Amino acid sequence: MSLCFYNSLSRKKEIFEPIQNDKVGLYTCGPTVYDEAHIGNFRTFLFEDLLKRYLLFRGYNVFHVMNITDVDDKTINRSREEDKPLNVITKKYSDQFFKDIAWLKIIPADVYPRATEHIPGMIQMISKLLDKGYAYKNDDGSVYFNIGCDPDYGRLVRIKLSKQRVTERMDNDEYEKDEPQDFVLWKSKKKDDGDIYWDSPWGPGRPGWHIECSAMSTQYLGEHFDLHCGGVDNKFPHHENEIAQSLYLRGKPFVNFWLHSEYLLVEGRKMSKSMGNYYRISDLRDMGFSAENIRYQLLSGHYRTKIIFSSAKKHQADKVLHRLSDFKERVTQNELTSNDAVIFPNEFHQFCSALDDDLDTPRAFAVYFDWMKKVNKKMDRSTESPELLLEAKNFIDAFENIFGLLPQMEIIPSEIISLAKLREEARGKGDWAIADGLRNEIEKHGFVVEDTIKGYKIKKV
Repeated sequence: MSLCFYNSLSRKKEIFEPIQNDKVGLYTCGPTVYDEAHIGNFRTFLFEDLLKRYLLFRGYNVFHVMNITDVDDKTINRSREEDKPLNVITKKYSDQFFKDIAWLKIIPADVYPRATEHIPGMIQMISKLLDKGYAYKNDDGSVYFNIGCDPDYGRLVRIKLSKQRVTERMDNDEYEKDEPQDFVLWKSKKKDDGDIYWDSPWGPGRPGWHIECSAMSTQYLGEHFDLHCGGVDNKFPHHENEIAQSLYLRGKPFVNFWLHSEYLLVEGRKMSKSMGNYYRISDLRDMGFSAENIRYQLLSGHYRTKIIFSSAKKHQADKVLHRLSDFKERVTQNELTSNDAVIFPNEFHQFCSALDDDLDTPRAFAVYFDWMKKVNKKMDRSTESPELLLEAKNFIDAFENIFGLLPQMEIIPSEIISLAKLREEARGKGDWAIADGLRNEIEKHGFVVEDTIKGYKIKKV
């Protein structure tokens, strides 16, 4: 089947066709660097990683832009609370974010534009909106977008201005959709801002949050691009306002597909520091979670459904991951006659069909695990063929490229391999005491030897 995504703008699945043949322009809303990103944020970032990985697997050339919001209400408040310069605060949490995504095996974006480095482009956009009559300047030097000029405002979250109580204007970056308001494009400098401001034709100040993403996305992806992603919390007001200002700035389409991931429930509840279920990646690492365990919990559910992340599921997820690793090891320990042939089992096409259908990961996982069970049974009966093993290897590689659930292969030190060989020789001679001693020596170095029908295996403890 054709590749389809659920477009939040049309509220239906649509066939995905890039604007430029096999090239895909992808923009994802990145972190606001006033604190460490939490597991709820990473539910969205991992969905976007899956989307990108599958597009790459399908042969598309993906150019990915993820912004870094390093000036907004939250970052300025944190700078003031800690009495530290804004750039010190944002560098600290940007650095942590990049460490977290590297550990979680998230493929880096091609560009990470920072809002503070793109102020001139934002000022230029605001000037054009003023010239076109879609924005107005307030007496204090702030500039607002007039949502009354947009008869379709609310197109993304399905609100009708005629049925809402519309107040005059809104200065905050985030607010609820039950009171749509003219939103700020440029915030005039306030006393609490300190030295965090830029000069503009309307006086000193800083950009509003929504104009930042419009300016950065179009600078790197052009005025019309393929995919814009984020969490459902970004829909309103952020993405709604992005659409309005961008459409009226240029008078033509802005983004073809809007994809949003659902909320994550943690320990069965909405995440909250007061409830004790607020997890950052550093917290989860301290709790013994692997990157693969987190990836599995967050990717095995469909991105458009609420899922529960739980410390109680850690053991269950680890068991699944061990099954995946053991299966790969079992397949790849067999010598294949050829590694060049690209052949797949029939189940692979069912697997791809599931992912083509708006990244239906639960169905894709079900196909893969059922197939894995069948192959294991054939290998138990020693009825596997070179063709089956090659198909299996190719399917395993494809699965790993898309989901990233297998840990990196451990490099076994040469001295451990030598001890294992000596132990195998001792076993062959019936010198069980020597063999047991060598096993204990191997275990002292953090490795274990497992004996199988086809020989021994060395694993990290």
